[in-house]
Formats: sequence, C-alpha cells, structure tokens
Amino acid sequence: MVSLCLNSLPLPPSSCPKKLTETSSSFSNGSIGTALKPIVVNGNPPTFVSAPGRRIVAVGDLHGDLDQARYALEMAGVLSSDGQDLWTGEDAVLVQLGDVLDRGDDEIAILSLLRSLGIQAKAKGGAVFQVNGNHETMNVEGDFRYVESGAFDECADFLEYLNDYEYDWDEAFVRWCGVSRIWKDERKMSRNHWGPWNLRQKGLIARSVLFRPGGPLACELARHAVALKVNDWIFCHGGLLPHHVAYGIEKMNKEVSQWMRGLIEEDTNRNMPFIATKGYDSVVWNRLYSRDISDLADYQINQAKTLQALGAKAMVVGHTPQFSGANCIWRIDVGMSSGVLNSRPEVLEIRDDKARVIRSKRNRVSELQMVDYL
Repeated sequence: MVSLCLNSLPLPPSSCPKKLTETSSSFSNGSIGTALKPIVVNGNPPTFVSAPGRRIVAVGDLHGDLDQARYALEMAGVLSSDGQDLWTGEDAVLVQLGDVLDRGDDEIAILSLLRSLGIQAKAKGGAVFQVNGNHETMNVEGDFRYVESGAFDECADFLEYLNDYEYDWDEAFVRWCGVSRIWKDERKMSRNHWGPWNLRQKGLIARSVLFRPGGPLACELARHAVALKVNDWIFCHGGLLPHHVAYGIEKMNKEVSQWMRGLIEEDTNRNMPFIATKGYDSVVWNRLYSRDISDLADYQINQAKTLQALGAKAMVVGHTPQFSGANCIWRIDVGMSSGVLNSRPEVLEIRDDKARVIRSKRNRVSELQMVDYL
C-alpha cells in the first residue's frame, strides 16, 4: 500500500462545485416496453422528486454495518445476492434515511455501495437517494465521539487508497466498496509495523481530513438532502415540523450542503444551518414522531400541519430505534447495525401510495415476511 503523507492534505474532489445552483434532472427508464414517465429531480441537493409509477423502498439507519446493509438491500430486492453488488431493482427508487456513519467499521464502504447502486439504478430508469442524519452532520462538525476504532482505520486506508487514483474521486469512491475488505486484511497484517498509538493518530488525522467542511467525504455528503419529497411522501432522518416547512426545506437543504462543502465563510455569525442540524427540534435530531405518542397532544397537529403545508400524504423517518419494528408514522430505524441493536433488518416498501414492511422471519434472506398493507 502507498504510505500516507500526513503533511500533505488532499484537495476536495473535483466534483465539489464552487457554486451551488438549482437543478432539474431526469432519469430515463431503461426498460423496453414500459410506459413509465421519467424520474424528475428538482433542487441541488435533490429536494422534490417526481417518480411516477415507481416502487419506492426506504431503508433506515445502517451505522457502519456493511453486512446488515447488504442484507437489508437484498431483502428490498434492489441488490444482488451473489456478492457482485449489482442493482436488481429495475426502475425502483431507493431512499436511505441517513446515519450511515458511526458505531460501525465500514461506513465509507456503505456510502460507496449506495453511490454505485445509484449509478446502476439510473441506467435502469430507477434512482437512489440518501438523506443526511445527525451522525453525518456530527462528523462534519468534527464530533467523533461515536466513531469506532475500525472506522478510523477505514479512513486511513481510504485516504491512502485515493493516492492510487491521484484523487480521481468518482472512480475511486465507487470502487472502494469492492476493495475495502482487501485493505482491511492488509492493514491487520501490517498492524505491528505501525503500533496502536500511531494507528489511532493516523486514523484520526485521516478522518479529520476527509470529513472537514470542504473535505472529500463532506462534499460527498453534501450531495444529499436533509429532507426529501418523493411523490407524496416525505423522507427525513428525525422529522419535519411546521416551522421547518415555513423556513423552506429547499433552503435548508442548500444551506446544509453549502456548509458541508465549506462554502460558508468562517467569520460569519451564522456558519452552519442550526434549524436543520442543531437542537432537539432540528430536522436531524427531532424525536417527536418516534416516541410513545399517547401523551403528546401536539403530535397529530404537528404532523397534519407539516404534511398539509408540503402537500404530502405521509412521512418516513429514522433516527430512533423501534423495538417493535418499523411502524407508522413511518419510523423505520430498527437498530439493525451490530453497533446498535443488531436486530433483524426491515425495509419499507411503498407501492401506489400504500406501504408495507418487509422483514425476515429468521436470519435468512430466502424467508421473508410481508406485513399487510396499511
């Protein structure tokens, strides 16, 4: 492996734009003989998505557990089970609800896998979207309190690996998931050469370089929204409240993206979008919709006002593990990562505005239980 020069910090990837502008793009249907209209995406990052007639699949918090992530995606019918990491969802839309980072060892590999699936899905007339959660924003802030030692190691490996591509970001990033295991095995064999203290220092520096505002992985996260509307469904990590909608979800998405890209001046009084990322009622931290609602008189009022203001029918959130499984509002964080509850993966499927939970009966992908449409 190429050695890491700690005195030479990488530049942000070339795909990190100098200016953030609104965009509208479409994903053509690659299938023959179908009459589905193209997927139309508005906003940069994506905020409003029209995906007529598509099957939508939502996956909750993954927290660095690549095995469980693959398991959930296979259950959802969007990932091949042959180890080749191929998109099998045809023209479906996959939405991942954030918190890919922390509590596990293979965070960058999961981000890489999702990016690869997104490229493949687009060629088939489908799409993959991610929303940022509180653990994504924490890491861009430099808050590494929930980072596992193996995740620091992955950062060090990944930063060295980028040298092989001379920082050709797109190619390197998409390929990382397929080679990360090899780098992990090689690191274990060379551990004695570095020593535990040097390895920790190396990993901490690498993570700081990658996730600082304007850093390569911070710019990658900046591609994603904190709130996303697909057809008549709202997807966000913690939950949208009426004052978020009044502020403007497209405005919030842009502000978070600009902050992650390092485009907000450090000497400004407001150097990060607090309404989206800070405080108990921010979009990524809000737990109002994820607690026992029996004693919350304002629960239904907030939900109704939010959905009405956005012209939406339902909201899907993650953030808080649900011990009884995915459920309505729809709260789909089931703590599947081994770093959280190591529970059975579950995914939410939406067809024709009706939702159902797909969960495994046992620890086998071949035996699935479909909860009735609700």
